[in-house]
This record gives sequence, C-alpha cells and structure tokens, in this order.
Amino acid sequence: MLVARYTAPAYRAAWLLGAGHDADDAIQEALVKAFRHLSRFEDGSRFGTWLLCIVANEVKNLHRSRRRRDRLALRVGAATAGELNGVADSPEAEALADERRAALLEAVRLLPEKERLAVTCRYFLELSEPETARALGWPLGSVKSRTSRALRRLNAMLAPRLSPEAALDALDEAPHG
Repeated sequence: MLVARYTAPAYRAAWLLGAGHDADDAIQEALVKAFRHLSRFEDGSRFGTWLLCIVANEVKNLHRSRRRRDRLALRVGAATAGELNGVADSPEAEALADERRAALLEAVRLLPEKERLAVTCRYFLELSEPETARALGWPLGSVKSRTSRALRRLNAMLAPRLSPEAALDALDEAPHG
C-alpha cells in the first residue's frame, strides 16, 4: 500500500534531484532501505517526508557513484588513447611505476588491519571520510586518525625506497661493469 501510494511522488523527487533515467533504481533502493529501517520511523511523522529524505540520499549516492565511474572512464580512456597514439611511457618509466605500485601495495598489506581498511576505503575505493565511516561502521574521528596514522607509517616505509636520493644511492652502489 505504501509503495503504491508513494512511488509517483518519490519518482518525481528523484527525477527533479537529478537521477534522470536512474530514478527507478534510486526509488527501488530507497524503498528497500525504508522497509529495512521501518523501526526508525517516528510515530507522528509523515511517511512521505521520511521516504523523500531517503530518496534524496539515494540520489546523492547515485551522483557520487556516477562521478567515480566517470573519473575511472576518463583515466582508462586517457591511458588507452595514449597507448593508441604511441604516447605510452617508456619501458623504464613503466617498470619504475610498476615497482612503485608493488612497493605501495606491499606496504599497505603490512599495515595494522584498521589502518589498512581506512587507507583502502579512502584511497583505493575513493570514498570520502564520511562514506568510509559509514562503510566501516566507525566514528568519523576514527577514520581520520587511522588514516593519518596509516599515511605516516606508509611514508616511513616507502620514503627510503622511493625517494630520488635512494634511487641515486642504489645506482652508486650497483656494480659497474
């Protein structure tokens, strides 16, 4: 009964908030969330207003996921265009980049679990601090402090390996022949 009554206003709201052709998806997610959290609905409140707040949040989530997909598509497109145009990095640059990525991933794996989770959400999944807090079920302050600690640890682990000075030192120590 609630679905039949509130689908049309929810659809209008989603469309007007910018969901466009994805309005149906936003409404479906909102209705599922509303059903799951009916216990949070306060007696005396208007269900329509409560549902429209959930729809608005789903449209915001939709916008964020679109931006992430668009950024990823641009990065992939730029990389592919560069390869097609013969503008790819030199083999040496690609090897160094691969080495840096491998070193970073290894360093992240060595972090304590909670710091690793914070860094993974923030930088690999590109979630904001509030999104990370929601995803991990942590207070926002915990996300900030664990991310900060993780970045300090990563810097301490990686700076000697990846700094230009360290590379020059390694070259000086390499056997010359």
